[in-house]
Amino acid sequence: MTILDKIIADKYIEVQLRKSIIPISELEKNTLFQRETILLSNCLKDSKTGIIAEHKRRSPSKAIINQNLNVFDVAKGYETAGVCGMSVLTDGKYFGGSLDDLLTARASCNLPLLRKEFIIDEYQLLEAKAFGADVVLLIAALLSRKEIKQFSEFAKKLGLEVLLEVHNEEELQKSVMPSLDMIGVNNRNLKTFEVSIETSKKLSSLIPDDFVKVSESGISEVQMIKELRTFGYKGFLIGENFMKTDDPGKSAKEFISLL
Repeated sequence: MTILDKIIADKYIEVQLRKSIIPISELEKNTLFQRETILLSNCLKDSKTGIIAEHKRRSPSKAIINQNLNVFDVAKGYETAGVCGMSVLTDGKYFGGSLDDLLTARASCNLPLLRKEFIIDEYQLLEAKAFGADVVLLIAALLSRKEIKQFSEFAKKLGLEVLLEVHNEEELQKSVMPSLDMIGVNNRNLKTFEVSIETSKKLSSLIPDDFVKVSESGISEVQMIKELRTFGYKGFLIGENFMKTDDPGKSAKEFISLL
């Protein structure tokens, strides 16, 4: 059983419990449910940096990254630094996140927010909308083509954008459909956790130009972004590189100044 299998097994249990505690009707009453979405795809197209900065306390591959930071301050710092958007990990058991982190980020900045989560149920899309997200992540490795279609179309009905994450050509081929906005290539192998930006380079030509291309994981140097731009990438998801410092916002600002 891989770490991904464990995460998903736990996620099914967690989502069933959440559904029994907070009914859909309650989520739909939330004030944020009515807010207009900030389009991350447009921000990335128009941006000179393309950086989506992440809030992540820990991960299965690196254990603790940073437990001492306040989400409110991190979001403010990222916005001041001039990032395009912010990714917020909401998984509790493996990443130390929560939906409250998403809510806190929403309260402190006007950036487009991505709910970074292992989506396996439409209910999680409703949660994302109710807690202030603008974008949801769908991971091709977890979902069938039918599920990707179902979840992405439901997200669009809710006014959310969709970032579809792939790790290889097979996942990409099964996933491409009109209800996606952005396609992200994760440079981390989910089975071995090894990281290589060669994955983004290899898959770039296979991603149709209709979608904004995003490279995820392992981006730690400005030169990597400059290189990936030549392959058509507009978005760059960076988390650990900023989060492992005492001041992620300051780190992001310094990084951006070199671009």
